[in-house]
Amino acid sequence: MVPTDPLAGFAGCPVLVVGDLILDEYVWGTVSRVSPEAPVPVVEVGRRSYAAGGAANVAANVAGLGGRAALVGLVGADAGGERVCGCVAESDVAVSPVPDPARPTTTKTRVIAHGQQVVRFDHEVTTPVHGPVRDALLARAKEQLGGVRACVLSDYGKGVVTPEVAGELIAAATAMGVPVVVDPKGVDYGKYRGAAVVKPNQSEAARALNRELHDDRAVAAAAAELIGTLGGRTAVLVTRGPAGMMLFEPGRPPFHVPALAREVYDVTGAGDTVTAALALALGSGLPLTTGCQLAAAAAAVVVGKRGTAALSAGELRGQLARTA
Repeated sequence: MVPTDPLAGFAGCPVLVVGDLILDEYVWGTVSRVSPEAPVPVVEVGRRSYAAGGAANVAANVAGLGGRAALVGLVGADAGGERVCGCVAESDVAVSPVPDPARPTTTKTRVIAHGQQVVRFDHEVTTPVHGPVRDALLARAKEQLGGVRACVLSDYGKGVVTPEVAGELIAAATAMGVPVVVDPKGVDYGKYRGAAVVKPNQSEAARALNRELHDDRAVAAAAAELIGTLGGRTAVLVTRGPAGMMLFEPGRPPFHVPALAREVYDVTGAGDTVTAALALALGSGLPLTTGCQLAAAAAAVVVGKRGTAALSAGELRGQLARTA
């Protein structure tokens, strides 16, 4: 059962988010003709808008839900870095960017006409962070660990969450009694050993194990294998879209949380919302099962919005009331 007011402990709960900062750029326009140069639409640009994505969106969701978010990640020495930090600051997130002159700020540019995405451009360098930049990133993150009650590793595969970075941060957090929630990417789950919970979606889990996961039994077997890779003490939460979520904790039966969304407009950023809700739940002392229930309700709100989106504690309370 979800407590009467499970969000009470979210207020002011300090959470550190470390990972890949992404600038989401939206180019809005209209299409009235096809190019004479090639069979492609000509988009007449009307405006541009920007949002904080990746780890920055996780932090924005933490702040929106009432937590106190600190954010550490890389930016390039460019306008994109200034923009993503500006977007984050507007969300009441304390951002500590580490500049890396060798790479641009990761930017996803989506061209949208008449409510439909026409094309997306990605501007990025995904080589693993190393040397003095990595050392600065780790030092900045470790400085923040002593003042938080939960930590998130938001891995979008853009080079920040390397095995060295993940290993050192998880070890440091564990020594301080700070639970770590991981939103994973790629196939090397060994680098997340020691985390409290790792949250792949079903496709990510399948990719990590190089096999299809067609049913509940296959998902359960995959989770057991991942738990073994993670050292045997880390929980695995597999998100499954319309099929809800399955939580697998070592030594306990699986815990299923059904999907709650009634209308799905856009799944962009829903995983970030789930991660933020889980971190706040653990940071405020709630059981992981309750955190999963709250995360499912939070995701139901966000998928009803368009584009990269965060939510507020009021919106989540409304969703919980509707499903009580």
